[in-house]
Amino acid sequence: MRLEKLTAPLVVNLSVLMSRPTGISTYAQNLLPSLKPLDPIVLAAGPPTGFRSHKIPAGLSPDDGSKGHLKRLYWLQRQVPSVCRRFDSLLFSPSPEAPLYTDCRFVVTVHDTIPLRFPQAFPLVLVSYFRHYVGRVLAQAEHIVCDSESTARDVANFYKIPSGKLTSVALAYDRQNFWPRDTPAGNYFLYVGRQNTHKNLPRLISAFAQVCKGDCDVELWLVGPQDPRYTPALMSQVAALGLTNQVRFLDYVGYDQLPVLLEGAIALTFPSLWEGFGLPVLEAMACGTPVITSNLSSLPEVAGDAALLIDPYNTDELAEAMATVLNDSSCRQQLKAAGLTRANGFRWEKTGQQTADVLSRFL
Repeated sequence: MRLEKLTAPLVVNLSVLMSRPTGISTYAQNLLPSLKPLDPIVLAAGPPTGFRSHKIPAGLSPDDGSKGHLKRLYWLQRQVPSVCRRFDSLLFSPSPEAPLYTDCRFVVTVHDTIPLRFPQAFPLVLVSYFRHYVGRVLAQAEHIVCDSESTARDVANFYKIPSGKLTSVALAYDRQNFWPRDTPAGNYFLYVGRQNTHKNLPRLISAFAQVCKGDCDVELWLVGPQDPRYTPALMSQVAALGLTNQVRFLDYVGYDQLPVLLEGAIALTFPSLWEGFGLPVLEAMACGTPVITSNLSSLPEVAGDAALLIDPYNTDELAEAMATVLNDSSCRQQLKAAGLTRANGFRWEKTGQQTADVLSRFL
């Protein structure tokens, strides 16, 4: 890899950028404009306009699956230290990945530690990756940015990182995509996300079964990629409860269509057992959709008093909240107004500026 003769106090690792951004890729893209005043050098396969850049090998992004992940870790370890050394720079990675056992100084972002909280629900290789590689990265980091105070506490507890080394910076949402469109009201509750065990979908389906006994026209729509590890069992549960015609598995929904689905829903039902942040909750509030979510982890930080917070382990409590929103129009209007106000406080400009402030301390 040829090294351009450039100097900069900051190098930003954008090897996680995807052709169809989600998750960490979305985070990195939205953060970048606020880092412009620091005049960083950006490491990317397709460098963004307006930034000094250093081209990296192709095939490192999450688009390339496990092969891309391994190739990215190799590149980080073998080539990035020389880049930082040549530019005399601090490295910022928007994920907990960085070179180990080198003189490279770095700041990273941690989005969650869920594989350590629910190790039985994840492949052993992923749990080991979080436990050993990520743990070593965090021990070596100059500082760690976390998506929420909940995630910061998890990092401190799981990795024994001192609290002074952690800063929580809340995420935000895409204001160009998520806003009220006056979509006609639908007859469905909506869930958005993956179907992993910690997402708590079996209890959501059971709670819905209690609610729809009194209203057979109500449906539950599950939006998110189907997973052969979990979807068949969920479909079997639906069939056993006699809900085949009322629970819809919609798989992936296009980014531009998601706000319409959100706004048409009776409520977003998001009873996850744990989240690093909980972006669907914020996006739903921004669309004016009532939200029912968990009283655990980061979700109260996002929802505040603008949602119905329930114990996600209590199916009856979840069902009661769903019935309340379904049958009480004044409750729906109150949640809509409160959600719009709450969402307005989460801006990418704020997220970016707070992150730039952290990075400036170590340049």
